[in-house]
Amino acid sequence: MLFELTEEELLIRDTARKMAAEIAAPLAPVLDRGEGRAQFLENLKAFAEAGFMAVNVKGEFGGTEAGTAAFALAIEELGYACAATGVTASVTNMVAEVIQAVGTEAQKRAYIPNIADGTYPAAGFCLTESGAGSDPAGMKTRARRDGADFVLDGEKIYITSAEYAGLFVVWAVTNPEAPKGKGISCFLVEAGTPGLSIGKAERKLGQHGSATNTVHFDGCRVPASALMGRLDDGFRIAVGELAGGRIGVAALSLGIARAAMDAAKTYVKERRQFGQAIADFQGIQWMVADRETELEAARLLILSAAAKKDRGEPFGREASMAKLFASEAAGRATDTALQLHGGAGYCADYPVERHVRDARITRIYEGTSEVQRLIIARDSFRQ
Repeated sequence: MLFELTEEELLIRDTARKMAAEIAAPLAPVLDRGEGRAQFLENLKAFAEAGFMAVNVKGEFGGTEAGTAAFALAIEELGYACAATGVTASVTNMVAEVIQAVGTEAQKRAYIPNIADGTYPAAGFCLTESGAGSDPAGMKTRARRDGADFVLDGEKIYITSAEYAGLFVVWAVTNPEAPKGKGISCFLVEAGTPGLSIGKAERKLGQHGSATNTVHFDGCRVPASALMGRLDDGFRIAVGELAGGRIGVAALSLGIARAAMDAAKTYVKERRQFGQAIADFQGIQWMVADRETELEAARLLILSAAAKKDRGEPFGREASMAKLFASEAAGRATDTALQLHGGAGYCADYPVERHVRDARITRIYEGTSEVQRLIIARDSFRQ
């Protein structure tokens, strides 16, 4: 099967690459130091105006309507330049897509354009809890009916972009008596809603430019119209959207890995030992060859999953395969890139040290590698 990119997909990839090189890449080391937030938000607005916050969303709602493959290509390029920018765009796209998939017409028209044009700097996906990470069906956040409203109580952890998200998709238990995973519903909650508060930013190993916070709900009242999809049917929505999000994480992983390997290849061609460039040593060449082969395999897995999604076919297994392989390949690639730099790679003067830290989380969020293996295995046994 050939994965020949369309002219539109190539245009989106090349535009993302150019913009990311011009505005995201120079800011990446600044963000890594915990600085540059104002410029980061300006950059997010610019990427939204260029169509990168709603790539796979219909034009009538302000989206680019370019498909999942284009989305993956864009996230890869953003991740190559700046992992924090890439993950912010990936999650924001995911929120726009879930609203398009299950929201009412009024919800779509009220919220998606604000995501697409950057009115909301980002959007948040509130699923994970302290006791419900790999097992989201075990969540404790509650939403009780009170007249014409729902009242939310609980908290979500590790929420990407929570500090500056304009909108949150929130999952909560609406029927505590239902079997596990059957009494969960999905809500849209705007930033600034009374009862919603954002905790302090987590101190993280990497991706410092991307805020990660706890989101608290304390008597947070939303109208019944904030319910998205059917009552008590939210867990099915979450599972479906996570699959699409895994394509984004896979693409982000690939972008980070490419950046690390490109830096390493440049370094080994310039660094000389024993009278020659270290790139001329066979051992170095084999290290590069192995990593480049894995990254090409990751790219094909990503495009395969994206193609199945765009054709309307089941793609969960393929998304898990792409996410598992790409994130673990990124771990090997960034580690190899650091090794190829020698002692210099361990110093913050070189970007590869940042790439190593940025890549590590990709094996955890949107479902750990272990969870991906469970999904793949269970689907394989059903065949």
